[in-house]
Amino acid sequence: MSRSTSSRTRLFFSSKVFLVVTFLLTLLFAIGFARAYFKDYAFREEVKRLQEEIDQLEKKKIESIELLKYVSSTSYLEDTARLDLNMKKPGENVLFIKNLGKESASATPDDGQRDMGGQESPNPLKWWYYFIHHSPPSEG
Repeated sequence: MSRSTSSRTRLFFSSKVFLVVTFLLTLLFAIGFARAYFKDYAFREEVKRLQEEIDQLEKKKIESIELLKYVSSTSYLEDTARLDLNMKKPGENVLFIKNLGKESASATPDDGQRDMGGQESPNPLKWWYYFIHHSPPSEG
């Protein structure tokens, strides 16, 4: 009997049915592995995307906290009072400069912003004269 059982087992393992069953089981495991790998890949990508979003939100939170600190500070209140409400500190002097009617009417239409060629001065040149506290040269 052992001889017939051994030969039947050998015959079964060498048959086409065993080959087909083994191939189908291998295919089934491969498909399951591929699905699990794809789900793992999608999960890791989602985690990476969410981590980047967390980093951006943390950066935005830090910027918001910095802005809140500035808005809560006294310097912001002073700046707002000076610019929006035209207020001044105690002991501070404010200087108002008014147009002098006839003198400003006799000036060139763009208040001396033209160079000797009659063309408008370039902006960097205007800033240069502003910082050195001189007026641009005028022809006259």
